[in-house]
Amino acid sequence: MSAAKEESEAADPASKAELDRAFEELYRAHLRDVYSYAYYRVGNHHDAEDLTEQAFLQAYRHFERARRESNGRPLRPWLIRIAHNLASNYHRDRSRRPEAALEAVEPPADPHRTEQIVEGREELRLVMQRLERLSDDRREALIMRFALGMSNREIARALGRTDGATKVLIHRAIKQLEEEMSGT
Repeated sequence: MSAAKEESEAADPASKAELDRAFEELYRAHLRDVYSYAYYRVGNHHDAEDLTEQAFLQAYRHFERARRESNGRPLRPWLIRIAHNLASNYHRDRSRRPEAALEAVEPPADPHRTEQIVEGREELRLVMQRLERLSDDRREALIMRFALGMSNREIARALGRTDGATKVLIHRAIKQLEEEMSGT
């Protein structure tokens, strides 16, 4: 930490306390979203918990700057982007499949009414299986859209794409998933 930053924090502990309170609110508001995203990406609870913890640690380190640069926009896409990058690193660093077979993966316990996305456990397993056949960007866009309920604009920010490119990505992902499902 720079000496100037240390001095400013020492001089104004109230602003540090306010920053911590704001981060706590962000954490409480988005913990479930970050965990759900991590879970869908890595396929098991333990690694999803680790990625969620890492995401919030990174977010805390850069929270003050992110708040300044967000210009009042929601920070959920920023958090999902951090989780996205960590999950990508997870897969790159571990050139293995998740420990549990995809057929054995259970969805997180009601993390935004997942059962509303598809009805029935067997159909959910089939959808999860077919999602694995999609490219990473298409799969992630669908997870963000339907499992997390993110808007196209939030997804665009999380993936670093334009709104138009994100709309096309989601459309193509849905179409490909429908084709995969009908080919069953």
